Amino acid sequence: MPSHLSADRPAAQPPPRGAVDALISQTRRLRGEVDAVRREAPADGEDAQGRWQRALCNLALRQLNDLDAHLAQLRDGPPAVPVQPADTPSPEAAPTAPRPGSLLSRVGSAEWNLLTDEASWSGELYQILGRDAAAPPLTLDELPSLVFDEDRPLLTRMVTDCLIDAKPIDGEFRVVHPDGGVRSVHIMGEPVLDADGSTTSMWAVLRDVSELRRSQRAVGESRESLQRRQHAARTEHRLAIELQEAVLPPWRGSLRFPRQGPRALDVSAHYLPSSTSALIGGNWYDALELPDGETLLSVGDLTGRGVSVTSGMAMLLGALRGMAVAGTEPGQLLSWLNQLLDATVQPALGGAVCCRYRPATRTLSWAQAGHPAPLLFRDGTGRALAAPDGVLLGATSGAVYGQAEETLQVGDLLLLHTEGLVREGTEAVRSLLDLAPRFDGARTAQDCVRLVVEEFGETEREDDACVLIARIGS
Repeated sequence: MPSHLSADRPAAQPPPRGAVDALISQTRRLRGEVDAVRREAPADGEDAQGRWQRALCNLALRQLNDLDAHLAQLRDGPPAVPVQPADTPSPEAAPTAPRPGSLLSRVGSAEWNLLTDEASWSGELYQILGRDAAAPPLTLDELPSLVFDEDRPLLTRMVTDCLIDAKPIDGEFRVVHPDGGVRSVHIMGEPVLDADGSTTSMWAVLRDVSELRRSQRAVGESRESLQRRQHAARTEHRLAIELQEAVLPPWRGSLRFPRQGPRALDVSAHYLPSSTSALIGGNWYDALELPDGETLLSVGDLTGRGVSVTSGMAMLLGALRGMAVAGTEPGQLLSWLNQLLDATVQPALGGAVCCRYRPATRTLSWAQAGHPAPLLFRDGTGRALAAPDGVLLGATSGAVYGQAEETLQVGDLLLLHTEGLVREGTEAVRSLLDLAPRFDGARTAQDCVRLVVEEFGETEREDDACVLIARIGS
């Protein structure tokens, strides 16, 4: 059996340099690649996944640094023990100053002779355990005095099993340095037996694994943080979807209003989710037959995403319906919605268009709050209605909203949409107006909505979107 101190004394015959050099090159190349991945990980402290990625990369880099140091020592062997003056301690008692990053600063060894009750420590072990290099090495009975109270039973059990049952030692304990610092130490050792099989001594190699354990804890903590955030995000997404589905009318086809008789509107709508975010936004569409036989048509959206925005949208839509049932005209209705949004605990901005259709005269009264105007399609052509004045809901207190009127004809088609449906600008509106000939050939409002979804449903969009189409009956 090799000497217990061979871990940090020159080996008799080092391995071939070429093979070890090749391993060192591979290790350093891999270390560079891992470091490149680490630099690409998000550095934002609020990004749980980024913190987890960087912690994993940091742990891998530390392990690769240790592997590089191991291989370098395997190739070169430990530095030769310098000749000591007669009045200086031996190398086993006086540790040499380790090179920066040297493996010698983290690995030491020891042997305890049971026949003579003598102990031999390498110089590095004094540094690991925080002992004065001039002090004598501790015996096995004295060693637990350096160890945390909670870890002493484990160390005692490992040593006892090694000495009595000849079991190898492989475990970990914590020590406290004189300056109060706590270090984690991993110990591996075996008994040394005589010809009769009796234990004569025990040797061990001890390694300071404090940095490694800190890195592992950082990885574990960041992983748990990421898992908590992912769980919270999934829960929020599910709640937002359930709330949205409870608020938006679950239309499966065209919606007709029985009180309007032969002049009933044919209405259909569709919601298109964002392609870049899993969170639900504050978009809505609505069509409501009012007590006097008129119809409320509206679409809109609140800024932001998540449960709070979806619940704000539900509150706004409920208020809109309540005021419309009470007979409030669109312009005044948006003014009161603006006051409501301005007074909420969590202020937000919103865009909306609100229309009131009177079937007796086929008149459309409407107002808008910083929102795209309705599009009117007639006889195979389309145009945007001239928008009255109106700012975003919640943008300013006391805002006044204008109101416009439009006389419609049998067969006319109204298209209301939120901004996320198409890109901003004149050309975006033109892409919707270009659907006019295809709308002219469609039989129902649902067929027209299907044409819009086919044209724009696969478009990469950052925001959610809603589209509502109403065809004027005869």
